[in-house]
Amino acid sequence: MEITIDQRNQLIARAIQIRERAYAPYSGYAVGAALLTENGKIFTGVNVENAAYPASICAERTAVFKAVSEGEKAFIAIAVATENAGSPCGSCRQVLSEFGLDMLVYMVDPEGNIREEATVQELLPFAFQPSDLPGRA
Repeated sequence: MEITIDQRNQLIARAIQIRERAYAPYSGYAVGAALLTENGKIFTGVNVENAAYPASICAERTAVFKAVSEGEKAFIAIAVATENAGSPCGSCRQVLSEFGLDMLVYMVDPEGNIREEATVQELLPFAFQPSDLPGRA
C-alpha cells in the first residue's frame, strides 16, 4: 500500500486539528488520530476519558471503530498526534493489527513533525491474529 506525500500531510493535519476535540480532563493528555482507508477516506478520532478510567477510549480505536461502522475495513495509514508524539498503546496496537500489519503509523507532535514512523508489525511484532484462534485459518 502506498501513501502520497499529500495524503500523509493531510492525514497529519487532520490528526492535529481533531486533537482539539479530545476529552481528557483527568490526564490532560489530548490525542487526535486520523485514519486513511484504501478508498482515500479519512476517519478521525479523539481520546475520550471517563471518571471510571477503564471506560475511556483512545483516539486510534475511536477512528477505527468509526471507519468500521461506516463499512470500511481496509486501512493504509494512521497519524496519531499528541503533545510529545507518543506511540499508540498496546490495546490500540492490537486493534490496528486486526486490519493489517503493514499499516503505516505516524507519531507526530502538535507542529506536525513526524517523530516516529513505523508499521503496525514493527510496533507489535507478535500480534495475536485471527489465525491464532483454534479452527481459524
